[in-house]
Amino acid sequence: MQSQILPSRAALVDRIALQFEYGQNLIVLLGTSGLGKSYMLETFITDKYNDFNKAFVQVSAQMTDAQLMSDLLEQSFNSPLVDHNLSLPENYYQLLEQQQCGPCLWVLDGGRQLSEEILIELELLSKNSPNTLYIIIASQSKLALNDAVEIYLEPLTLRESKMLLQWYFTDLPYDEDPVFSTFLAEAHGNPSLLLAWQPSEHIADIIVKDKVSWRLHLLILMLLIMLLIIGLLYKSDMTQWWQQYYQQEEAQVLNTAISVEQVSEPVIKQNESVVTLNDPEVVEPDIEPDIEPESVHINDVPAIMQSLTEPANTVKVLDNAIDNSVKNKSSEAGEVVSKALKVEKVNTAEQTQISQDNIWYMQQADTNSVIQLLAVTQQEVRDNFIAQFNLQQQAHSYQTKRNNQIWWVVTFGSFESINEAKSAMDTLPPEVRKNKPFYKKISKIKQEIAVVDQ
Repeated sequence: MQSQILPSRAALVDRIALQFEYGQNLIVLLGTSGLGKSYMLETFITDKYNDFNKAFVQVSAQMTDAQLMSDLLEQSFNSPLVDHNLSLPENYYQLLEQQQCGPCLWVLDGGRQLSEEILIELELLSKNSPNTLYIIIASQSKLALNDAVEIYLEPLTLRESKMLLQWYFTDLPYDEDPVFSTFLAEAHGNPSLLLAWQPSEHIADIIVKDKVSWRLHLLILMLLIMLLIIGLLYKSDMTQWWQQYYQQEEAQVLNTAISVEQVSEPVIKQNESVVTLNDPEVVEPDIEPDIEPESVHINDVPAIMQSLTEPANTVKVLDNAIDNSVKNKSSEAGEVVSKALKVEKVNTAEQTQISQDNIWYMQQADTNSVIQLLAVTQQEVRDNFIAQFNLQQQAHSYQTKRNNQIWWVVTFGSFESINEAKSAMDTLPPEVRKNKPFYKKISKIKQEIAVVDQ
């Protein structure tokens, strides 16, 4: 155990251990900032369950779900191989099959930084773990957990506040000292505020800093005034510049204009002499229009339609030729081509089914959940599984890639909440539930489908 712990905190440590002994595997320790939640967690993991494999993680806002999963598994197992494409329960089950780690104790400090998805995975893992797994989470506010036991960390009493100060300060004032008694009353049993006591000055080192300094406001005001003055000084110069610009534009327009006289009498230049077309003695020369054949665009609609239908007609002719060759048994080439076309038709039907299932997944909301029933590398096993349990109506499947290998994943239903998914889990056949199906977010499935597209 740690060197010093207050009596109320020691009793709370024993109470948490007693809750685990009663069969509750997930506990949330709630309390405001500064009450000593981290100190209690360190005491608990040091003093209790010495024969367990222990993992302590300080959760921060920058920590991702993948980093949290790696930290928990690496502290619980011996050199584990963590697959970041799998969820926390999936990795935990696989590692249990590879090595027996014994009972585990997970302590997470900073629970409000945990995502909703990792909270669901921790709750499912605490209920369905094959071995003993105790999880305790410290948080400043309530978490989105349904089956967890919540234990509140209360402030220290006046007697324990004085006891805490006596541990850290040897020369304390008398209880009748007005400054000291006021300090104890205003601390409200918060250990972080109590330990801010300054014995030399008899004041608490509690400094409330301004969020924004007045110097910053003054600097911004001066910059705005300078910009306003500069705008007023250059206002006249900018106006003159715009006027000159518009005058130049009007001059360019006038220079490009053509007078009426220039276009009233059309002329023809011939042998470097100018002759008017109104002269009756002039014979108008034969002028052939210079038109390039390539510049003429003809919208030949019948030709375009014929070009589009030629592949279809070719396929029909090929099918007729193959059928005739097979019927007459004239050559082995007809049989080979016929088998190839049949295989192509089967593959086309499979691709159509996959596309329909992928479209169905993409149409679901990211917050919905499904029940994953099976994940195999052989399509035939997936088809036999769906047919055996008559899951054609409510089951869907998709392809994903793990370790450069295609996997077939079968899911059941689409549910807006975990309670609906739990109710649907009870309706599954017992043979299906033996495979330990679990819940998965639609957003996670969309990411796995995108892996195959890449």
